[in-house]
Amino acid sequence: MGYAGGRSAHPTYHDLDGHSETIEIVFDPARVSYGELLAIFWSEHAPTERTWSRQYANIIFTHGEEQRRLAEQSRTAVAERLGLPVATGIVEAGIFWPAEDYHQKHSLRATPDLARIYQAIYPGPAAFRDSTATARINGYLGGYGSAEALARELPALGLPPAAGEALLRLVRRRS
Repeated sequence: MGYAGGRSAHPTYHDLDGHSETIEIVFDPARVSYGELLAIFWSEHAPTERTWSRQYANIIFTHGEEQRRLAEQSRTAVAERLGLPVATGIVEAGIFWPAEDYHQKHSLRATPDLARIYQAIYPGPAAFRDSTATARINGYLGGYGSAEALARELPALGLPPAAGEALLRLVRRRS
């Protein structure tokens, strides 16, 4: 979670200076392609809705010409499929500024017992924010991913067995 596209360094939620709230996705193209990420984006996004502020603008931030080309191509395909104009912008990424700590891993932070375990494993705000394990757990707690997928992945997420079982129960209840 963070900010991009504005004019100033180190924006904050209360001083955005033209930045938009966004997420940064770091991915391994050997495991998932940029095109696959775009397909997920479009399936989870309302592309024809105009936003009422720059803070919440619908934007794909790209890195380089190839990403720009693929993003524009996907936007055109979505517009053709819907038969409507797409309001989502495509902008060169520039610098991504991480949001304040309290904006990071919201679903995990709302589960204090699990958050404390991961804050001990990943001490310091940046380590907690940047951890793949905390990102995965945050996603499951936010309703993304099945209990079955979590059960398969659980041994690699660093939780003590009792905490892992508690997490699995939470995810099953939310499914």
